[in-house]
Amino acid sequence: MDSFTPTEFIAVVNQTLDYAYSSVTVVGEVASFKVNQGKWVFFDIKDEESSISCFMTLYQLRIPIEDGMKVMVKGVPKITKWGKFSFTVQAVQPVGEGSLKKVYEILKKKLADEGLFDPAKKRPIPKGLSKIGVISSTAAAGYADFIKIFNARWGGTKIQVAHTQVQGIDAPDQIIRALKYFNERGEVEAIAIIRGGGSADDLACFNDEALVRAVASSKIPVISGIGHEVDESLVDLAADVRASTPSNAAELLTFDRKTTASSVNDMVNRAGQNLVYKISNIKKEQRDKMLQVSNIINLKISGYRKELSDKIKILGALDPEKVLERGYAILRGEISVGNVVKITTISKEIKAEVKEINERQ
Repeated sequence: MDSFTPTEFIAVVNQTLDYAYSSVTVVGEVASFKVNQGKWVFFDIKDEESSISCFMTLYQLRIPIEDGMKVMVKGVPKITKWGKFSFTVQAVQPVGEGSLKKVYEILKKKLADEGLFDPAKKRPIPKGLSKIGVISSTAAAGYADFIKIFNARWGGTKIQVAHTQVQGIDAPDQIIRALKYFNERGEVEAIAIIRGGGSADDLACFNDEALVRAVASSKIPVISGIGHEVDESLVDLAADVRASTPSNAAELLTFDRKTTASSVNDMVNRAGQNLVYKISNIKKEQRDKMLQVSNIINLKISGYRKELSDKIKILGALDPEKVLERGYAILRGEISVGNVVKITTISKEIKAEVKEINERQ
């Protein structure tokens, strides 16, 4: 039979618990809630018959809780060095309509007072982006709806997907990590957080304070497409643009093929009609000027033609052939007694010897 010291026994028990229950989720009602020294949070999680002592740091507590609330806590069971059982909490999420609503209203007021939902801080997300980041569960129906609408509309936009849980106690931290990833890389122009419809418990992760702050502080514009149109989460309020559904998010991020084609066709037609109208007006306004210019040009051309004709006549009169036609002759050669010269008439060429040369009186 093995024997242990108290320290050894506690270590063995904790080792066994860690092996068998490395992480456990427990649902129950909060009791004896208190905060010590502004750092440590203590409370019990109980049902009608049993109670578990819980411990966590104040930093880890991302929702306002109080006695009587029903919550889901995720944590690690262990035995303290004093031999008492303790549940070290890693995350807390409200459960049930009453608790969810109360947490929602408290956080909404707190964050609104800080200005996280200020409309003046919202950034528009233009359509026709070259690359967007999508945070969603790729197995979820909401993601499938988003992709279906996205692909059916105008192409050219690339999608980079960060697969995360979109419900449950682990979802907020996974979504926060995805937001940090996209912001640090800076490769996308917008981030879409997508989740289809579900119960209030299913959508509770989108009211996590740390997640809401991460959305509000994102350097890259965020569009949320969470649940149905009637659903409203704190992430919706913190996002730059809120879409009513995942499908609506796809519509807000892209151009519709048919609508865009029709719009471009209308623009081309209007531009063509406007151009024809302007040309018609210009023609009408310039018609008289064009006629005046045409008349001036024609007058100048007529003048040039007459001047050219006169010059042609003068040149024609000087043509040696024309001189011969009038009965004259052309004499070629050196005129001296005894030389032979050539005499050209209109029809003959004559060679003659010079017999005598007299000065003309």
